[in-house]
Amino acid sequence: MQLPGASPSPEDLAVVTALIGRIPQGDFRVVVRSTDGAPVVLMNAPLLEDGTPMPTQYWLVGGTEVHAVSTLEADGGVNTVEAIIGLEEIDAIHRRYQERRDAMIPTTHDGPRPSAGVGGTRRGVKCLHAHFAHWLAGGDDSVGKWVAQQLDERGVTYAQPI
Repeated sequence: MQLPGASPSPEDLAVVTALIGRIPQGDFRVVVRSTDGAPVVLMNAPLLEDGTPMPTQYWLVGGTEVHAVSTLEADGGVNTVEAIIGLEEIDAIHRRYQERRDAMIPTTHDGPRPSAGVGGTRRGVKCLHAHFAHWLAGGDDSVGKWVAQQLDERGVTYAQPI
């Protein structure tokens, strides 16, 4: 399977490896960068190199962004956003995400497939990071947009969406 866009440069691969603490196990593209060019959001192939399903199509890796969203999660952000957005809208976000990711799986693939929606979640919000990454990458994700609004209110400077 071929992801759209240019393959990561050796420099990107080194930076991403340092950010996630290991060599990536599947194909990816850097789809959002900070103002200094550092990777912030990765788009992952839906299958790793060994065929293992990868449910997280958009992965937040930027250090500033990861820290800020972790703080928001620690402050109860998951429960708050679920109450504000509602499960019906969140279910719709998961469906759109799953459809977009699954469209990238070759029709000839007959092995296990990634399941569910944003970050592999079946219902509700599991991870604000994945929703924010999806929104930054241009996804229609009201949870990610809410995260951005919260970071704005906290004065956090983060990469801008595409």
